[in-house]
Formats: sequence, structure tokens, C-alpha cells
Amino acid sequence: MAESNQTSSRRREGEPSLLRVTDLGKHFDVSRPWLSRVIERQPRRILKAVDGISFQVARGQTFSLVGESGCGKTTVGRAVVGQLAPSFGRVEFDGLEISAMRSRRQRAQFRHRLQMIFQDPYASLNPRWRVRDIIAEPLRALGLSRTKRAVRERVEELLGQVGLSPDDGAKYPHEFSGGQRQRVSIARALSSQPDFIVCDEPTSSLDVSVQAQILNLMKDLQRTFGLTYLFISHNLAVVYHVSDHVGVMYLGRLCEVAQAEQLFTQPQHPYTRMLLDTIPDPDAPGRRREPVGGEVPSPIDPPSGCSFHPRCPLANERCVREVPALKLQARVLVACHAVEEGRQQ
Repeated sequence: MAESNQTSSRRREGEPSLLRVTDLGKHFDVSRPWLSRVIERQPRRILKAVDGISFQVARGQTFSLVGESGCGKTTVGRAVVGQLAPSFGRVEFDGLEISAMRSRRQRAQFRHRLQMIFQDPYASLNPRWRVRDIIAEPLRALGLSRTKRAVRERVEELLGQVGLSPDDGAKYPHEFSGGQRQRVSIARALSSQPDFIVCDEPTSSLDVSVQAQILNLMKDLQRTFGLTYLFISHNLAVVYHVSDHVGVMYLGRLCEVAQAEQLFTQPQHPYTRMLLDTIPDPDAPGRRREPVGGEVPSPIDPPSGCSFHPRCPLANERCVREVPALKLQARVLVACHAVEEGRQQ
């Protein structure tokens, strides 16, 4: 009953967003060594992985970031959980700015509340550790269970919550299938009783049938514990089934943010429409589908103006010159001059 009350309190209407990201940027200096640049008279080279994005995630909901590989989705996730320090901007969790916290002592109070599930369960689990030790690591590191018995009982409880047997704790990661390994990863993330979990492509390395099982498990856990997810994926079909809101990223920026249902039924940005057109439609299996044309430009040397204009069928001179701002258009946040001027196809 206590857990039910806790879950209900996390989802009360009118509460502020659990996560608020404001003008977040992360730039990497990928220049050659100083002496080489001086001799060859080359400038510094800055890779703009994330270049000023803003969004918020309500308690108990799922906000998804989608886009092609290299658009900056994973960098955002790592900045949110503190694995990367932002170059600029703010990350606020439950009303406190965690992006400004530099010391371990300051971050310690949030470590158990923010967790991450990684893309590859083959690489994210220590192959030399038994599963029970992998899941117990956060418990010991954060001091959440004081005795060996308490740790053992908590690990067995977590294994059951993700659909595994308590006896599986004695096994090593290589003894499991890909889907089972991802269940172990989820159990490890849940061990610290987090409020917020960043899910970085959690099903991309799994078979389609196993993907559905993992997604259903994650949704069940969200309902049970009132979890909040930042879901990162390039697979729009997956995103449709798990998301409350979706942000579409392109070359380090958000080009569209909307409720999931509206984004999938009434996409506004040309890039969003091109991505959605690649999803198979069971009602029209023979319909010809055009792939997303062109290639993603280099984030080191992005195009002028709207970074999507070299690939956009609606681009004009304004698109080449002027960077579009994310504005509210038809109840959707869109960064597109064509949408603003009514030039959609």
C-alpha cells in the first residue's frame, strides 16, 4: 500500500517537471595538436554534438529523443545523468540544477535517483562478475543495503521483478541470451530505487520479438514504480509504443517536439515526415517508400542557416541564411521556416 501511495504521489497533476533541460550544449575540441596547427596554419576544430536544446519531462512519463545516428541523442542522455559536463546550458532535476554540481559530494544525493540503461547488454555487463554481484554493485556503492543478507534479498527481489529466477544470480553474463542480459541491466538500474532512467537504445541490439518483451517490461515497471524515462532511439516504430512526448533531433538541435500521437499523425517538420515515411505500413505493404535523402552533414562544419536545408525539399534562401527558432505552430514546437510561412507540401 505504501508503494501504491508513493506512486500516486509522483504522478499528481500540477507538479513541476521532474527534469528540465534548458539551452543544453556539449562541444568537443577535436583539433590537431597545437604545434601541428601552427605549422599548417589550421584553425581549431569544434564538434558541436549538442548545440542548445531545451525540453522537459513530466513525472511518470516518457520523453523520447529520436533521430539518425550522430544527431547527439546519446550525448544528451550522458549529460543528463552527469557522465558528461555540459559546455553550456542547464540540467535541472526535481527543481535543483545538477549541471552546476561539480563535486562528488554534491552529486551523491542524486546518484541513486538517476540511472541509465545502455544500448549493448553484451558490453555494459562485466563478464567476470556473477549477475548477483553486478546487480548488487549500486547497493554497496551507495550504501543502500547494510548487510549481506539484505543485499542478497534485494538482488533476488530485483531478479523477480524483471522476470528472472533468483537462481540466475549465480550465473555469468555469457550464460544468458541478449534479452536476458538486458533484463539484468534493467535490474541493476532499478537496484538504487531511481526516479528517472535514461534508456539509451535499450532494444536496438535485440530481435524484434525480444524487443517487444523488453518494452512491455519497461512499461510495466514504469506503472508499478512511477518511473520517468528519457528514451533514446532511432527506431520510430518503437518510440510510438512507449512515448508520451517526442523530440526529433537533427545535427545537435531539436527540430520538432510534440505529443507522441500528434507527431505520428500530423508531423510538421519536413525531416520528421521523411523519417516517418520509412516506417512500414501494414495497411499498404506495396507502397513505395522513399528513403531519407542525402547524408547528415558533419557537426564539425555544419551548413549555414537551417542545418537540414541541403536535404530539405522545401528549402529556400531564408533557410540557407537564417537558423530557425523552435516556435509553437499548431500546438507543436517546430523549428522550420517552411512551416512558419505555410510552405509545406
